[in-house]
Amino acid sequence: MRSLRGTKTGNLPHFNTSILMSIFTRLFLFAAIGLAIFPACNSNSNSMPVATDSIPEPSPAEMGIPGSFSAQTKLTFDSLLIQSFLDSFPLFDKFGTDIRGFYRGRNYAYAWFDEKGMIEHANNLFNRIQLISEEGLPDSIPYKSAFVNLMELESGSGKIMPPVELMLTAQYLAYAKKVWVGISEKESLSTEWLLPRKKISSKALLDSLVAGDNNLLDNSPMFIQYDLLKTYLKKYHQLQASGRLATNLPGKKSYRLKDSSSAVADIRERLFLLGDLAENNASSLYDSMLEEGVKNVEKRLGFKQDGIADADLLKELNYPVEKRIEEILVNMERSRWVPNELQSDFLLVNIPEFKLHVYEADSLAFSMNVVVGKEQHKTVVFNGDMKYIVFSPYWNIPPGIMKNETLPAVRRNRNYLARHNMEWHNGSIRQKPGPNNSLGLVKFLFPNSHNIYLHDTPAKSLFNESTRAFSHGCIRVAEPTRLADYLLRNDTSWTQEKIVAAMNKGVEKYVTLKKPVPVFIAYFTAWVDKSGKLNFRKDIYDRNGRLAKMIFEKPAI
Repeated sequence: MRSLRGTKTGNLPHFNTSILMSIFTRLFLFAAIGLAIFPACNSNSNSMPVATDSIPEPSPAEMGIPGSFSAQTKLTFDSLLIQSFLDSFPLFDKFGTDIRGFYRGRNYAYAWFDEKGMIEHANNLFNRIQLISEEGLPDSIPYKSAFVNLMELESGSGKIMPPVELMLTAQYLAYAKKVWVGISEKESLSTEWLLPRKKISSKALLDSLVAGDNNLLDNSPMFIQYDLLKTYLKKYHQLQASGRLATNLPGKKSYRLKDSSSAVADIRERLFLLGDLAENNASSLYDSMLEEGVKNVEKRLGFKQDGIADADLLKELNYPVEKRIEEILVNMERSRWVPNELQSDFLLVNIPEFKLHVYEADSLAFSMNVVVGKEQHKTVVFNGDMKYIVFSPYWNIPPGIMKNETLPAVRRNRNYLARHNMEWHNGSIRQKPGPNNSLGLVKFLFPNSHNIYLHDTPAKSLFNESTRAFSHGCIRVAEPTRLADYLLRNDTSWTQEKIVAAMNKGVEKYVTLKKPVPVFIAYFTAWVDKSGKLNFRKDIYDRNGRLAKMIFEKPAI
């Protein structure tokens, strides 16, 4: 008999009596089948072969689900029992085809039992499912009471039980779908997320079971941010439980170096609790240590790092901890959608961060500030392949802007086009190349149906703002010359001097990149940076609340 590690039996829920009796009736049949086949597992055989693992053994902190799925082949059950199980638990019917295929491929051999009984992997999966809230998901386990009672029955009997076997497989698939895949693609599209989603089929998961992959639940196909955010989710739950963030900081004035006030001591404690101060000396004097801590939190929240605790910063520090937890949860959900492995070289724009990140060989090469679309002209979350650089570009004014802004201005002022270096062209209006062109001196094209691209801008001062949602949807980059130089770095015909000359020549020139560069435009309001610090940004397009509602109002599967 094996214990169920980490479970509490005193307050376990119980499921419907009719279902319980149905399962008990089947248990007698299953037990008889199990006893009939059990003696064969040791006849004319040596000890079972041990699956080898070429992956280095993880540290105790990394090991959550040790061992592998059962490799035995002699202990089998009747295939008809699968349909009987699905009849009793119809919510799992959506996995029926995959479950049948999985066991057919195993010749109906048990995956969660061996000659000694239930394998440790099964107990650990059970405990993991019991703690699904740690994955940032509601505790809505399908048939939770039935699952708990079956596991308790197996633990008390020490016998091989087909209902437990099938329940574990079904629960594994339901858990994997919720934790590794998240809400449906249709639902994520409704949040205006048009980036390609990670594809994981139930068959692929079960094929991994057949292969006996070691530590399958820990080698999950998750974007790295998922586990990083999960760590902070635990910390913020602890902060919430402590109640130490419940009191609001005074937010009517600014506090800076050498100020002395009881409010300064409160700010100090808040930064210590959030991890922006290494120690709390409880001083009411705004000293250099506190100033450095304020700069740390300013960096994490996207503020100008001046070391001054002003009203805006204090407002962010007073943001309710339960809302911070919600923010972590929804960004964990977004992380479920992202493919685990991206191309080695790519550009990533994170809209709420107002940043463009350039990745080379999977490592961050550099970042720069960007301006994104305002609320009424949202920048679209999607991806494309950058193929062209256009030096000294024309700006072909989009129909919407021409109708709503340019033409009314022309009607008010007949000299408007000349004053703005514009001209009629093929029945439309365009702005000629030059330093005052709205696209600046260069644009970067990744053809798409959204008519979005990256470009320079003459309005350089906007890059100094903390919140930079000012455009009509396209993305303005703060360092266009640096970006052009990077994209053409492998083309010896383009030196930096030649790039600068082409940008200022005033004659439009298209350059085709030798190799297209993937561009991803994403929307994350919480993430962990390369220093291990949790960052938050404002939900500028008001999407977090809706996504949280979708996550927590979903059915069990």
